[in-house]
Amino acid sequence: MYPVIRNLLFRIDPEDAHEWTVKSLRLAQRIPGMLWTMEKKMSVRDPRLTVQCGQLRFPNPVGMAAGFDKHARIYPALAALGFGCVEVGTLTPKPQPGNPRPRLYRLVEDEAVINRMGFNNGGIIQAATSFSQLPRPSIPIGINLGKNKKTPQEEAAGDYRTGLRALYRHGDYFAINISSPNTEGLRDLQKAEQLRFLIGDLLEERQELRRETGEIRPLFIKLAPDLNREELTEAVQIGLELGIDGFIAVNTTLSRKGLKGPHRKEAGGLSGRPLSRPATDWIRFIYRLSEGKVPIIGVGGVFNGEDAYTKIRAGASLIQVYTGMIYRGPSIARTINRELLRLLDRDGLSSIRDAVGLDA
Repeated sequence: MYPVIRNLLFRIDPEDAHEWTVKSLRLAQRIPGMLWTMEKKMSVRDPRLTVQCGQLRFPNPVGMAAGFDKHARIYPALAALGFGCVEVGTLTPKPQPGNPRPRLYRLVEDEAVINRMGFNNGGIIQAATSFSQLPRPSIPIGINLGKNKKTPQEEAAGDYRTGLRALYRHGDYFAINISSPNTEGLRDLQKAEQLRFLIGDLLEERQELRRETGEIRPLFIKLAPDLNREELTEAVQIGLELGIDGFIAVNTTLSRKGLKGPHRKEAGGLSGRPLSRPATDWIRFIYRLSEGKVPIIGVGGVFNGEDAYTKIRAGASLIQVYTGMIYRGPSIARTINRELLRLLDRDGLSSIRDAVGLDA
């Protein structure tokens, strides 16, 4: 069924197709009993898939990456598609429209997407309202935080701190996005001095929020695939030294190596199949560097169970999809989870936890 729908969606502008999908999922949320029906059909319930990261329990390791639900409006419907977690955003303190359209391109020949969206979102106040009104799924909800485009670089930490405080009670974990290529200067926050200040500032804010709420929310740093090995090592070591809870590897890339699609020269971040191997290599590197002491969320080129399993064996405790869903459809989480169970049986492993880092 999805190949037919995909052929129709691929005939229109990619962003229009995404907006149509979002509207369809919002409609599903309003129909009584629809989310229950979706979840019953899409979920794969098996204790072998359960992942425990600190205090958070994930019913399966397949998550929806940030960027699909930019405004925190459809996470209940995404949860009902069988995902083990959903990450919303990227959210910034103030609403912003993002970069001018067109800003999203399919590279069908490469099973890839290039985007230069620019953190278009309704801001943290709109998101907080949405969180207060929509039903809460039983899976963890992550919140991806960014800075506003017009915020000076020296004040960037304040944007992340504002977002963390405003949305703290709504998120189960927070992803600190300092690696999108579509906000000028953002990736400079991965440099040692700026990164050390940013992480220290956020951990200080979290400690204050912990005193106020009695709750501690994990903080993950999302890293770029375009760092060199020395830069990545420094970033990971700073995170570990200061006490970050985990890493997300990786964001979109500026590389255009080996692409065939006619839109390959468009500016923006590349995601999808071409990112699969570089992302896995970075996951393995971070896992070795951290000695497996903190969880890694693996992102980049996950289209099937083999892709997910490769990243898990490289060191990822969880994986996320986005571009894979564009090309494979809304049943992708169910498909991957079923394939993961088959791969565990093949290798004689009793759970996903036993596979994490086996190839690292």
